[in-house]
Amino acid sequence: MTEASKFQSADLSLVHEPLTARMRQHWQQCDWDAYKLNDEQLAQFSELGYVSGIPMLDDDYIAALRAELSEIVDPTHPQNALFHEFHSNESSNPAEVLFHSLGHWRIAPHFHDVLWNPRFLVPASQLLGNQPVRFWHDQLFCKPARHGGVVAWHQDYSYWTRTVPMQHLTCWVGLDDANTENGCLHYIPGSHRWGLLEKPELAGDMRGLEEFLNGAQRRQLENPVAVEMPKGHGSFHHPLMVHGSYANRSERARRAFVLNVFADGTRSDTRDVLLKGIPVVPPGEALDGQFFPLLYEKPA
Repeated sequence: MTEASKFQSADLSLVHEPLTARMRQHWQQCDWDAYKLNDEQLAQFSELGYVSGIPMLDDDYIAALRAELSEIVDPTHPQNALFHEFHSNESSNPAEVLFHSLGHWRIAPHFHDVLWNPRFLVPASQLLGNQPVRFWHDQLFCKPARHGGVVAWHQDYSYWTRTVPMQHLTCWVGLDDANTENGCLHYIPGSHRWGLLEKPELAGDMRGLEEFLNGAQRRQLENPVAVEMPKGHGSFHHPLMVHGSYANRSERARRAFVLNVFADGTRSDTRDVLLKGIPVVPPGEALDGQFFPLLYEKPA
């Protein structure tokens, strides 16, 4: 029996610790302080709204994630109902493809365990002001070779205003080497100071956000920074950072997962469900429990 097969048919959101042997060992034996961001990196995040090029995963772990991904993208997968969202193609252009989903941590053990990766959690806590880190949701963004779709310019928190206060953080990690040829992540440095904007269609017109910008902001949109990174490296960004990614016209796939977290104490601000398939959290109540586990609390 393989390690992955041991967890078939289980809802892994019920388990709030690493499941796989490799991540359990890393969790128990690592030097947590070794993964701290330095002062220069923290200053960059404050000034520009992002910090990138952070090593997250080795080649063996990436291979395990790719193997799980190849199975769970199949809409007939027996645990497909555990996804909060599942879009074989979310692109508004049928000639382009953008696979996008939320909830795969509930299905695949290695994707489950990246939530507890010390290389992710230590920087995340620092960037949240050294607060305890609680899980919000995960995402997959996959662009096939030659006809991969765009992710339009947007701010993450514009889709998350149902949670308050704004004390959120995003981490993007590539499962392939990412560059301008295959549709890597792009940022507009300093845009995290623009305030909250309206949200465009996420996989629609790349420049749909423009209608909500002033002249100076539109000019800044003309000068994005490409975040080119080797596979297994991550980029953290502020919840108001304007970011997106262009189409993939290369001969290589561009697969990535995203971990979205917030500081402990974040509350619901809606009477609707926060994520499809989970119970309603009444307005004003803190997010915790099965679907929003506490991932990390800095030692006293």
